[in-house]
Amino acid sequence: MKRKIIFFLFVLVFNTACSSLFQKQLEEKSITPLLIHPNEKRFKSMVQLTFFGNNAEGYFSFDDSMLVFQSDWNYRTQTQRECDQIYRIDISSLDFTKNNTFQYELISTGKGRTTCSYFLKDNQILYSSTHEIFPECPNPIRTYQGKYVWQLFDYDIYLFNPKTKELKKFVANKGYDAEATVSPDGRYVVYTSMKSGDLEIWRKDLITGEEKQLTNELGYDGGAFFSYDSKKIVWRASRPKTKEEITLYKELLSKNLVQPSELNVYVMDADGKNKKQVTFLPGTNWSPFFHPSDQKILFSSNHHVLQKGGRTFHLFMINIDGTNLEQVTFGNEFESFPMFSFHKHKDHYWLVFASNRNAKRPRDTNLFIAEWVD
Repeated sequence: MKRKIIFFLFVLVFNTACSSLFQKQLEEKSITPLLIHPNEKRFKSMVQLTFFGNNAEGYFSFDDSMLVFQSDWNYRTQTQRECDQIYRIDISSLDFTKNNTFQYELISTGKGRTTCSYFLKDNQILYSSTHEIFPECPNPIRTYQGKYVWQLFDYDIYLFNPKTKELKKFVANKGYDAEATVSPDGRYVVYTSMKSGDLEIWRKDLITGEEKQLTNELGYDGGAFFSYDSKKIVWRASRPKTKEEITLYKELLSKNLVQPSELNVYVMDADGKNKKQVTFLPGTNWSPFFHPSDQKILFSSNHHVLQKGGRTFHLFMINIDGTNLEQVTFGNEFESFPMFSFHKHKDHYWLVFASNRNAKRPRDTNLFIAEWVD
């Protein structure tokens, strides 16, 4: 009995010493905790880019050296803002084998509410903002008749030049103008606007300034991105069908609201022709982005957890013909806004996305970047 007690005390002291040593190593080396879930076979390695607040819609520059994103975290004062602002990160020295330190540069004015930033090929930055129309932070309406809604703020789209610090209007209509992205060939910008009376996708020629309406069916059309060859566009859309659905959609739209509970993924040619529905899933299927092969689409969905309340969103991948649906991320978190890098790095494309994983506070959302495994 005495031997057992001595052995137990030895094990306890040994484990305590090892635990303290390990904790000291963690503090000294700032070792990142395991970020990849066991079932996430598409990720070789991963780096966390942000650590506080709600950070989303991280998008690469065309040379992959920078990311632009929106955040409600004030990186200067280390406090939470009421409204999102636009930031830029230099990731040119990103190393998946070492700890990384990032600097967060404020791009927007710090006024109003901002969203949907994206690089042009010359590294100018498009983003949407209310700062001229409503410089205070407008409080969002989050529910209508007990159901979750998105509010359509009176955004205009601005173009910011980081070299000259000049900020000028790029698209300005009455009502909602947002969700601007750029074709990889540098020719076009697509965005969502209310200027036709419904939420439609428009394309603007960066050379001629000519604009073309690409969608025209009743329902929300948004979140459009070009394929890597610039020949196709992927986007999310709602399509109210019944009399009740149509009435509710129009009622919400008149109040500058939209209900995102029923969305699916679509593709079309870059000129708006040959529209095709890709996903036929219940729930919210959104934030689609082309795989670099242009034959697959990554998107966020809650279709698999609707019976549990639908609050968990994971990333899924599907062929552009709607076959071979594959779950990419796992766990009990929110994951969305995926974007692949424009180039391979050491035989791997990078994937940036937003997630609740490893949150320091409940429901914080941060940006993560992973080496993608095909």
